[in-house]
Amino acid sequence: MSVTMSRARSITDSTQQAILQLDDWKTWFQTEHGIVKAVDGITLDLKAGVTLGLVGESGSGKTVLSRSILGLLPTRNRLEPGGSISFDGADLGSMSKRERRKLWGAELAMVFQNPMTSLNPVMPIGRQITEVLKLHLQMCGPEARERAQELLASVGIPAPGRRMDEYPHQLSGGMRQRVTIAIALACDPRFLMADEPTTALDVTVQAQILDLLDDQRTQRNMTMILVTHDLGVVAGRTDEVAVMYAGKIVEKAPTKTLFSNVRMPYTQSLMRSIPDMSAPSHTRLFTIPGRPPNLTDLSAGCRFSPRCPHAQEKCLVEEPVLMPSDQPGQEFACWYPVGTPEGEAALERNLSRGVTASGTPMSSMTVPDA
Repeated sequence: MSVTMSRARSITDSTQQAILQLDDWKTWFQTEHGIVKAVDGITLDLKAGVTLGLVGESGSGKTVLSRSILGLLPTRNRLEPGGSISFDGADLGSMSKRERRKLWGAELAMVFQNPMTSLNPVMPIGRQITEVLKLHLQMCGPEARERAQELLASVGIPAPGRRMDEYPHQLSGGMRQRVTIAIALACDPRFLMADEPTTALDVTVQAQILDLLDDQRTQRNMTMILVTHDLGVVAGRTDEVAVMYAGKIVEKAPTKTLFSNVRMPYTQSLMRSIPDMSAPSHTRLFTIPGRPPNLTDLSAGCRFSPRCPHAQEKCLVEEPVLMPSDQPGQEFACWYPVGTPEGEAALERNLSRGVTASGTPMSSMTVPDA
């Protein structure tokens, strides 16, 4: 049996309808300190076969968004005050848990951050794969076991027959993550969510896992969202990038466009935070000053304004919405964008005063050539 299932799929083109659509989706949580607006109005359209990189600092809402799409968040204290999520025309937001279970694994799959917590520690590897095949594809025992071995071989695990009877603790971190990928791909889903799949792995294994995900996505023409806080990871592995900050998307664009024509100061700061391996030893690393905002007490203006080198008075009182760039497919939320006359003038004004409109010293800012 071929590892890739025989489901016919169309070739992605510019006219193809989006397979995953989010329209002003919100996920909030009621806490004793107030309402946490973890995801606050996300709109996305993703076509079949496309890989979207979802980036941002820890706490920006990436994981909450990814689990919202798959319906994996606990219901206690969760609020969903508006918006919609649809997959291939089906409204995921209105589905019951029983209805979603029919899609989990079969159409929608997820690779989690830590395989030691996503794998069952007291169940052999083979059984964890075959139970998915039996449930969704109604395979019998021998057929499911043969298919499971093929899946393990397809993700680069040596001696798959022997590994079938081993437990997660007997495998290395990289091997465990490969097993979780095999489980996620077992039923040939059309959408894969990879939530920081290389966080707990060393650098060499990280590259291997990312290459594996990219190869599997290409072979199967899957739609994939790769969640990470590292823009360097998505640079050569995604088709599009969406940058999140404080529960909102502040910039999205085709990957090449984003790196050559960045507009949002937050995105620029993330890029400048990537260590430069060609820099002399002991060169000081760039950091973004301050901390992300308290999601229970958000100000009226731009959420990045207290940390932004371009911030002006308008940024403190009026929140920008996503606006189209002069580049196709690019949108950004900024009143004084990078690389524009307005943005350069705002930066010069702050440099001349030594502080931003929010009172943050420019000496602590990540400023080009400063």
